[in-house]
Amino acid sequence: MNGSSTARTGYRWIVLAMIFLTYCIAGADRANLGVVIPTIRSEYHLSNTDIGAMASLFYFGYAIVQIPSGYIFGKLGVRGLMVGSMVLTSLATLFMGLAGSVFQLKAARAVLGLAEGPINIGIVSTINRWFPPQEKGLAAGVFISAIKFSPAFVPPLCALLLLKFGWRDVFFFFAVPGLITSLLWFWLVRDEPKESRYVSQSEVDYIKSPPPAQQVQGHTKTVETVEHSWVDRLIRTRRVQLLSTSRSIFTSWNVWGCALGYFFLVGITYAIMTWVPTYLVSVKHFSVMKMGAVASAPWVGAIVGNLLGGWLSDTVFARRRKPVMMITSVATVGMMYALLFAPNDPMMLALLFFVAGVLLNLGYSTFLVYPMGIATRDKVPLAASIVNTGGSLGGAFAPFIVGLILDKSGWPWVFAFLAACSAATFLLLLSIIEPRTASGDEQPSVALPARDGNKQLVERSA
Repeated sequence: MNGSSTARTGYRWIVLAMIFLTYCIAGADRANLGVVIPTIRSEYHLSNTDIGAMASLFYFGYAIVQIPSGYIFGKLGVRGLMVGSMVLTSLATLFMGLAGSVFQLKAARAVLGLAEGPINIGIVSTINRWFPPQEKGLAAGVFISAIKFSPAFVPPLCALLLLKFGWRDVFFFFAVPGLITSLLWFWLVRDEPKESRYVSQSEVDYIKSPPPAQQVQGHTKTVETVEHSWVDRLIRTRRVQLLSTSRSIFTSWNVWGCALGYFFLVGITYAIMTWVPTYLVSVKHFSVMKMGAVASAPWVGAIVGNLLGGWLSDTVFARRRKPVMMITSVATVGMMYALLFAPNDPMMLALLFFVAGVLLNLGYSTFLVYPMGIATRDKVPLAASIVNTGGSLGGAFAPFIVGLILDKSGWPWVFAFLAACSAATFLLLLSIIEPRTASGDEQPSVALPARDGNKQLVERSA
C-alpha cells in the first residue's frame, strides 16, 4: 500500500539522493585509475599508448552492454539488474587491487566496464519513471553531477591513500561502498512509484501529471505550445510523434545524431579525467598532493555546470534540451584553446579548470534527457542506451587517441584534438531537432503534414 493519498509525499527526492550516491560511487570506481597511473606506469614500464588502451578497455566493456541493458530494463524492470551491477562493479574494483600483471589490470578494467554499464541506463529509466516532465532536467543534472563529484574528491583521497599505503590499497578501499549502496537500493528504490509503500497516491498522480500551464499574452497554454521564437527556429523545434517501436528508435537520425554528439562530448570528459593528473605531474611538475588538489577543480566546476544546466533546461528554456547542449559544445572549443596557454600557478590553473568544468557540463546531462522527449515511456531505456553507447565509445576512443598523440607529439595537439571534438558535437546538434509534444508523455495524437512542407510529422492532441 502507498502512503496517505491526501498528503503528497516527496519520496522521489529520496530516490534522487540514492541515484546521486550510487552514481557517485560508480564514478569513483572509474576515476581512481587516473590518480594511480603515474605509479603503475613506473612499476610496469608502460607507455602512454598502453595507459590509453587500459583506460579505453573500460569504455569498450561499458559500451557493449548498453543496448542489451536498455532492452532488458524495458522488458523486466530496473531493480534486480541494478543491484547485480552494483555488486559486480565493487568486485571488479577489488580485482584491480589484486592484479599481478598488466594483462590482469587490463582485464579488470574491461570487467569493470561490463559490470558498471547497466547502472547508467537503469538510473535514466528510474528518473523517467519517478519524475514529472518539469523536473526531469534537474533530476538528470543531479544524476550526472554525481559522476563529476567523484573526480572532485577522488584525486585528493587517492593521493592520501597512495602516500600512506600504496596503489593497491586505493582499489581495496573503493571496493567497499558499492556493496553497501547495493543493499540500500534494494531496500529503498522500487521500479515504479506506485510500488513503494513510502509514496502517497498524490505523489504518484503528480509524477504522472502533464506539465503545468503558463500564461502567455493573457491566454493559458502549456509550455509545449510556445513556438516560433528565435530560439525555436535556431534549435529546429518540431512537434513529433513519440517513437513507440524498436524499429523507429533504431532508424531515427535524432537518436543517432544525439548519440554521435555524446560520443565526442564524453570523449572530451574522460580524456580529461584520465590524463589531467599525468599532465599536472609531467608537464607542470606538481607534487602528488598538489596534483590531487588541482585535478579536482574541473570536477567541482562540473557539479556546478550539471546542476545549472539542468535548471536552465527545465526552467529558462522550458524543457528544451538542445540550447544548453549547443552552449556547451561552443564554449568547450574556447576552453580547450585557453588550456593551450594554461598558467603554471596552481591557483590560476585550478580556476581555469573550474571554468572549463562548468562550461563543458552545462549541456552534458541533457544528452540523456533528450530521449525522454522523443520516445514513449517504455522505449526510453532503449533510446537512452543507444545515446549512452555513443558516449561510452567516445570514452574509449578519446583517452586512447590522446595517448597516441602524446607519444607522437605533445599537449598542444591534445587540446587541439579535444577542441575539434567539441566543434563536431556542435555540427551534429545542428542536424537534429528539438522534439515537442502537444501534451503528456504518451497522449494519443494525430499526425499532420508540417506547415513547412517537409516530411516532419506534427503532433496535436486527438
